[in-house]
Amino acid sequence: MRKKRYCLYLSRPLAHQLERVASLRHGSKSALLEEALRKSLEPEQVPGVEEGLLRRLNELHRAVAALARDQTVATETLALFVRYMLTVTPPIPDSDQEPARLTGRKRYDVFLTEVGKRVAGNGLHAAEVLKTVPVDQPDLFTTAAGGPLKSHVSLRSQPFRANGQALGTDARGQAPEPKEGGGHA
Repeated sequence: MRKKRYCLYLSRPLAHQLERVASLRHGSKSALLEEALRKSLEPEQVPGVEEGLLRRLNELHRAVAALARDQTVATETLALFVRYMLTVTPPIPDSDQEPARLTGRKRYDVFLTEVGKRVAGNGLHAAEVLKTVPVDQPDLFTTAAGGPLKSHVSLRSQPFRANGQALGTDARGQAPEPKEGGGHA
């Protein structure tokens, strides 16, 4: 293969280092420079990088799925709470509206202060509440049809799909009927 000639200017320290490395390798300076340029212009794949990236992407995927699950649980919890409160809270008479607004403002300020403290101190109240939910006792709520819920599933132990649906449930979020012996399918 025919080679093209270049005239390079190197600083004295770099030129001395090039000469020293070339003499240690028992090769020419041209071959050393060509090898260095090839590695610089066409970098080889570093072994293990792809596996490391795949592992990290899988970790990130699991973390995002957990966040999606937690967000779905929080959203559904809020929706259920709002529906429950709107259903059971009677309307306030006109004469009591202003005192109720003042009380509401005070309670809301206390609420915001408490949320700020917990977020700043990583004191997650939801985790504390979920730990106290009795898994083996009947649910406190009923379905929209008025009957008791068919499944008593703990949110803290139930794995979820990325779309927020609990694994082991159908598209409506219902668990299958228990098999004989009381276990879930």
